[in-house]
Amino acid sequence: MSGVEQAPTTGFSLVLTGRAAEEVQKFISQEQVPVESAGLRVSVLPGGCSGFKYSLNIEERPLEDDRVSEVNGGRVFVDGFSAQYLTGVSIDYVSSMQGSGFTFSNPNATGGCGCGSSFTA
Repeated sequence: MSGVEQAPTTGFSLVLTGRAAEEVQKFISQEQVPVESAGLRVSVLPGGCSGFKYSLNIEERPLEDDRVSEVNGGRVFVDGFSAQYLTGVSIDYVSSMQGSGFTFSNPNATGGCGCGSSFTA
């Protein structure tokens, strides 16, 4: 698969497409955080239309108990709770006339809703 790199780490793997990685790097530059330690935090939080929702944040450094992966030239931080729901998730960045943003393809989801950022597991 061109432009896609998987990041295996203890207990899970995550896919971040090349397009998504480019956007993450732009956000890191805009946030003015230290490039050598900064990364994208991907997490799952209770809430949303279907029970869980995704959260993406740029952070200066990982927390002590985070799982850290190198994906497509960037760092991804995932906490232990979120890791169980993020195994095999693919994150892409899409742009269309209707808007642009990150999208999630989650093989662990048993349901979801039209918003695209909420799921049931």
